[in-house]
Amino acid sequence: MFYAALVLSSAFAASPAASPAQVTLIRAGKLIDGTGRPPIENVTIVVRGEVIESILRGPASAALQQGARIIDWSKHTVLPGLMDCHEHIAGTPGDGGDTQMLKETDAHQALWGALHAKITLEAGFTTVRNVGSGSYAEVALRRFINEGLFPGPRIYTATRGLGMTGGHADINGWSPDVPLRGYAQIVDGVENLRQAVREQIKFGADLIKITASGGVLSSGDSVHHEQYSEEEIRAVVEEAARLGKKVAAHAHAARGILNAVRAGVASIEHGSLVDDEGIALMKKKGIYMVPTLYTLDFILNEGKENGVPQYGIDKAMEISKVQRQNLKKAFEAGVKFAYGTDAAVFPHGRNARDFGILVDQLGVPPMEAIRMATQYAADLIGISDKVGTIEAGKWADLIAVSGDPLQNIRVLEDVKFVMKGGVVAK
Repeated sequence: MFYAALVLSSAFAASPAASPAQVTLIRAGKLIDGTGRPPIENVTIVVRGEVIESILRGPASAALQQGARIIDWSKHTVLPGLMDCHEHIAGTPGDGGDTQMLKETDAHQALWGALHAKITLEAGFTTVRNVGSGSYAEVALRRFINEGLFPGPRIYTATRGLGMTGGHADINGWSPDVPLRGYAQIVDGVENLRQAVREQIKFGADLIKITASGGVLSSGDSVHHEQYSEEEIRAVVEEAARLGKKVAAHAHAARGILNAVRAGVASIEHGSLVDDEGIALMKKKGIYMVPTLYTLDFILNEGKENGVPQYGIDKAMEISKVQRQNLKKAFEAGVKFAYGTDAAVFPHGRNARDFGILVDQLGVPPMEAIRMATQYAADLIGISDKVGTIEAGKWADLIAVSGDPLQNIRVLEDVKFVMKGGVVAK
């Protein structure tokens, strides 16, 4: 009995929970905290364990420095970890999924995801919203990252996503004798969609992704055409809400955007052909726009050599003529924006390239562009109480860059330091 009690007592004494959390002091030459407040110079961020304990003006006291780990970025700018609200972490550049789904297994997707997770984290993106894949690989990846087995960002995943028969998420143009599952869950009709929502949440979905219009990298459809009806999308939104989940809607077409907005989705992904009616309704209902900008540049400039079929290049060329002026109008009208990239269309790790386009072509002030990838992204995902700004009590997700992103937003393309939850990742 005595021996058992001694062992038990020793186990508690040695447990991590009983040990004081590691204190890390991060010196920042300039701090952009993600709230929109002006930058602060010469500060020290006190991190205890995985959370921010306080932000101090100037250096920490000698007493606080005693025994602490000190990380010196006093000649750099420190910001919150960035967030990408439109990722496909298991995807690779090419024809939008057709070849990948025909040639590769779910195991391939899991391995691609593990590779891309590390690359994405080291690019400064400590959180991603994965909006659809051909399998549940990201659920497993999320678990392994959360358990510290793999390096990677925090993943909030839509698992397989939902697409209609013959639509953007289906695989079209093949013989009807060839059984193809699509690179989303292919479902039609209100009751079937309700069942699919329940199924995806059962197997780990943090949100639901629905395809409301045609897309660029899909054969047999048009970016101008709506796909799911407003009634079908509303059923998805209602069922997801019943289970505490939000819905993201892929939508380029103006009519598809309206259907999704009227049905009550949380965000419009892409939004390339949004019109005045859609802009007004999105603003009124507080629905986020998640633009994906650099993807078109990549398709037009590097798509052919990366396996993008001509129909994809042609569709990208078509919408590129109006996409940015439409999104600029939406931003200027006061529609809420959250940062998203569609990484997988282009190689992972280039996620920060949308910043320059937001600032130079949409006229977004650099501070607002940063907030789209921090504070506003956290709000859309539903985690703004935990992350998105550098404030006491929030997760210690931090990055450092050379120079001032308010003067040159493209310095975010070259992140020098990454911390996620108090752990240095780069």
